[in-house]
This record gives sequence, structure tokens and C-alpha cells, in this order.
Amino acid sequence: MTTTPDDLAEELRESIGRIVRATRALTDELPQAQSASLGLLDRQGPQTIAELARARGVKHQGQSRTVAELEERGFVERGVSDGDRRVSVIRLTDSGRTVMLRERSARAGAFASVIGSELSEAERAALARVPELFDRIAARLER
Repeated sequence: MTTTPDDLAEELRESIGRIVRATRALTDELPQAQSASLGLLDRQGPQTIAELARARGVKHQGQSRTVAELEERGFVERGVSDGDRRVSVIRLTDSGRTVMLRERSARAGAFASVIGSELSEAERAALARVPELFDRIAARLER
């Protein structure tokens, strides 16, 4: 069993990454860049392309291409900022929100199915503590 914070952090990072990749591969209908962009717009509201690129850790050019693809599919629309009419912002459309929520629901369903079929009652009880612990870690990292 992992005991040092460094070892535990690395083991968790690898496990979380595997779960995220496997779940998305099973459920997502959109490419990861598009799905991540829709999720950010849903959680944070309208954003400039620069803000989206920064939040995703990608270059402006790549994010511009992703936004253009999403716009072409009708999942986002460009508008002007409420605070500064010179600034263009990207907003989630109703159809973009629908596809994003469908993907989220599919991910949660796939994850829940495996939890229900593969984990014992005791393991599920132990797993139930994890979100609170991750929230504490995330809150500290976000400071």
C-alpha cells in the first residue's frame, strides 16, 4: 500500500487519468478538445477564446480552431461581452448544452455501472469518502 505523499499523489494521478480516458473513450461523441471547451463554457459561462485557451492549457490558434468547429456544429455562438462591446465572447447554445449534458450523463452512467458491478459494499463505502477528500485537495490547490 502506498504511504508517502509523493507515491500516493503519483498513483492517484495515474489512476484518475486512466479512469477519465477510459470513460471518455466509451461514452464521448465529441473529440476531447470540443467536449472540454463545452464543459468550461457550462461551468464558467461565456469566455473569450484566450480565456478558453488558457483554462485548457492550449495555444490560442488551437482553441480558435476548436471554437470554429463547435460553432459550425451549432454548439457555441459568438457574441459581445456584456462588460465591453469590443470584446468577442463564446457562449454555449442550447444544443451545445444538450450534447454536453448527454456526455456527462453517459460518463456518470458508465462509471456508476462499474462501481455497482465491480465493488463490494465495503469498497463503495470507502470510495464514498473520496469526493470530499478530493474537494479539500482541489480547494487547497486552487488558492
